Amino acid sequence: MASIKNNGQSANGQKPNLPKRLFWDWNYDKIDWDKHYLAVIDRVIERGNREEWNEVVHFYGSNHVNDVLKKEIKYLPDYVIGDVCIYFKIKKEDLACYARKQSMPGRWI
Repeated sequence: MASIKNNGQSANGQKPNLPKRLFWDWNYDKIDWDKHYLAVIDRVIERGNREEWNEVVHFYGSNHVNDVLKKEIKYLPDYVIGDVCIYFKIKKEDLACYARKQSMPGRWI
């Protein structure tokens, strides 16, 4: 994972090539890509396309992104879980969001 300075760039002056539309509610030029890795990865996985997923993996590393999916992201929509499992070669049972969903069955009215 890249080490990040306060200006939103990594220590070597790089930042991921992600579209501003994914971060419409953030000040894109001031994103601390290191500090906010969880929110960035979550946002891109939930709302991005495969090309943007590739960029997140390239920037943070596949091991880190896999760990975040397995341990830290607590919610993903059902339609994203299937794609995540295929793309990252992860069983849905290994995802933190799936385990949480199974432990909280829906309420019936």
